[in-house]
Amino acid sequence: MSMFPKISLRHEVEKYLKEGFVNKEVVSAFGKQEAERKFETLLNRLSHPPSFTTVRVNTHLASVQHVKDLLFDELQKQFNGLNVPILQHPDLQDVLLIPVIGPRKNIKKQHCEAIVGAQCGNAVLRGAHVYVPGIVSASKFMKAGDVISVYSDIKGKCKKGAKEFDGTKVFLGNGISELSRKEIFSGLPELRGIGIRMTEPIYLSPSFDNVLPSYLFLQNLPSAVVAHVLDPQPGEKILDLCAAPGGKTTHIAALMHDQGEVIALDKISNKVEKIKQNALLLGLNSIKAFCFDGTKALKLDMVKDAEGKPPFLPESFDRILLDAPCSGMGQRPNMACSWTLKEVTSYQPLQRKLFTVAVELLKPGGVLVYSTCTISLAENEEQVAWALRTFPYLQLQPQEPQIGGEGMLGAGLSLEQLKQLQRFDPSVVPLRDTDIDALRDARIEDMIWLANKDCIGFFIAKFIKCKST
Repeated sequence: MSMFPKISLRHEVEKYLKEGFVNKEVVSAFGKQEAERKFETLLNRLSHPPSFTTVRVNTHLASVQHVKDLLFDELQKQFNGLNVPILQHPDLQDVLLIPVIGPRKNIKKQHCEAIVGAQCGNAVLRGAHVYVPGIVSASKFMKAGDVISVYSDIKGKCKKGAKEFDGTKVFLGNGISELSRKEIFSGLPELRGIGIRMTEPIYLSPSFDNVLPSYLFLQNLPSAVVAHVLDPQPGEKILDLCAAPGGKTTHIAALMHDQGEVIALDKISNKVEKIKQNALLLGLNSIKAFCFDGTKALKLDMVKDAEGKPPFLPESFDRILLDAPCSGMGQRPNMACSWTLKEVTSYQPLQRKLFTVAVELLKPGGVLVYSTCTISLAENEEQVAWALRTFPYLQLQPQEPQIGGEGMLGAGLSLEQLKQLQRFDPSVVPLRDTDIDALRDARIEDMIWLANKDCIGFFIAKFIKCKST
């Protein structure tokens, strides 16, 4: 059952996305009515959180069973003894799944309110507490220790420091304020910790703030699939072309048993620092992170660079991951996106620039994996069709594990080619309420199936470079 309205988009953005989903090939195969229904269902799913929280175990430092036992004890504390199962994914052995309980409809709304920004609200729906920078407004007499109802300002209309707000807001649950209103809006820059500790969230998910930080990495299920599809081997030289914040980079290094070289690039310096911090925290030494623009990563003169820093000579890498900058339209939950059509469509040319560099840097016989966390045809299947036309020496490869659905019609790819892609599409399953009683009766196979389907929107393509360029 739907708890929230569908994602709010600008009219021209929704129209653009709809044209991709209700294209001639799809209409010819399924009919216009079914194509439109599927698109509307997807918009509705995007505003709701996935059915499971996914964490990846850092197998470089600990066994999955050991971490699972530690996590079970942690959840018992967080959920006051509530027995929530932890499942090990059968096809992704280093991934643990925790069912999300909710939506819980019997939570009593309080007179005292706090309004949080949309991004903060999305994090709360996935288990986070409310941090001070995310609080936009609070009731006039709010004191530390008060029970507060927390709402998300999904349209971004609430003024910072307001004492009340009557605009569009979505109820996220109740929490206990750690600070008074006066302290929250004092303007002190050092106030960055928890402002409201969520005690009755509408969706009950574990908080992973400083929980087993060397052993666990919070990651969406399709994001954890990517490194397995890349299949890095010990001793290889791997490039993660757009690497921040380092989830996939560290996963690649762990799958290689930290043997070999993983080069991680990102053009924003504080994001590169985050990659380095994550590598250090997870005890991985094979990662070298550089602040560098991936579109300029190809060395144009052939003078050998002995230091191993970017830019790189052609055909330097055994495998390359291009987890491309994208419109992010597959992220969940996301109740509103204010982006213009110009912003949404700006990613396709950038992705092609990066892809071209990746192809040049890849050795003959090497593997290139392209992924996005968006739903648009233009950034996914159309990019695959473009790549196969532009680089005839690239071949699509079957993916292992194959957990997502096949690619979407509309880019002129054959049915055989579509089967070699993975498109994670949350519209394929109905929204459902999950309570602790339902979990007790559920079969493990059914829960795994639901986790595979009810995740973020995501896309993966795998190529092999057949000959030298």
